[in-house]
Amino acid sequence: MDGRGVAGDARAWVHEAVRLVQADGNRSADTHLRVFPLPPAWGVDLYLKDESTHPTGSLKHRLARSLFLFGLANGDIGPGTTLVEASSGSTAVSEAYFARMLGLPFTAVVPRSTAPAKLGLIRRQGGRVHLVDDPGAVYAVAEELGARPGHHYLDQFGQASTVTDWRGNNNIACSIFEQMALERHPEPAWIVVGAGTGGTSATIGRYCRYQRHATRLAVADPEGSVFARAWRTGSRDVTGPGSRIEGIGRPRVEPSFVPGVVDEVVTVPDEESVAAARLLHERLGVRAGASTGTNLVVALDLVDRMCREGRAGSVVTLICDDGDRYLDTYYDDAWVAARGWDLARARARLDPLAPPVA
Repeated sequence: MDGRGVAGDARAWVHEAVRLVQADGNRSADTHLRVFPLPPAWGVDLYLKDESTHPTGSLKHRLARSLFLFGLANGDIGPGTTLVEASSGSTAVSEAYFARMLGLPFTAVVPRSTAPAKLGLIRRQGGRVHLVDDPGAVYAVAEELGARPGHHYLDQFGQASTVTDWRGNNNIACSIFEQMALERHPEPAWIVVGAGTGGTSATIGRYCRYQRHATRLAVADPEGSVFARAWRTGSRDVTGPGSRIEGIGRPRVEPSFVPGVVDEVVTVPDEESVAAARLLHERLGVRAGASTGTNLVVALDLVDRMCREGRAGSVVTLICDDGDRYLDTYYDDAWVAARGWDLARARARLDPLAPPVA
């Protein structure tokens, strides 16, 4: 076969790969927008967009799809390409899913501290796990592996804000506003998200400005993460220990974090993140990870602020992933106690913000 035939076969493979990835999105229903029960007299409504209902169980399914489509369209991914990612778990689960769909090998460079259930999910999707003792080293190790011949580093942290079309095209921001259209306060006063890559906050913040919405964006940042300090100081050079809340918070400012589209960043204590995740399970019967708890803490505080200011309206946040992944960590009392987290103290502050509604 001559060179043109080889090139033609590769192009045909890419066309089919794009079709497969797009078909996955086309046959997946949009994620639910759940109502969190609050006293009607407050005049403020709270919603959680349930990203745990994606085929791979987390918000990262959207990012993985976008990374694959970008890589295919950009000529980075072809037949036989070995894919590599640096991930704390959920993104790697979703990327392993798409890699298996296309018949491509996939390696996730993951901190050794990642929840065992997540590692099992990566392997179940056909991915290989490369464990790293130092969480801060995952970038360099993944980049080194991805630079090998026939390999491609997907680079979620560097590419998240680039690969998603923030103007619309069924991104998460577009979906939120479409689902809010018939609610009594259709334009949210606030949308609250965590930041891991920074891609979700960048997409939502850009979309709100592009569509001229009055909605403000709050980033919920777990303790140990640097995003709050970076936003307050205007410096991208700050570093820190990183987060103990899987999926959000970073020891460095990621390239995809866009501080200029964020209106407020709130640091959330770890024990409140875990307590709020359990509170969500009690109120809605939905078990989610602690990153969802981080979001919920900030959302409830904003609801409280609006009530104290006498402002009616709505607040929207996200359920980031399925809490069954954390049964042996955030939902295990002994594991939580070993980390010194006082959930009773956290609940004493949070419960008045979310009283049971008959």
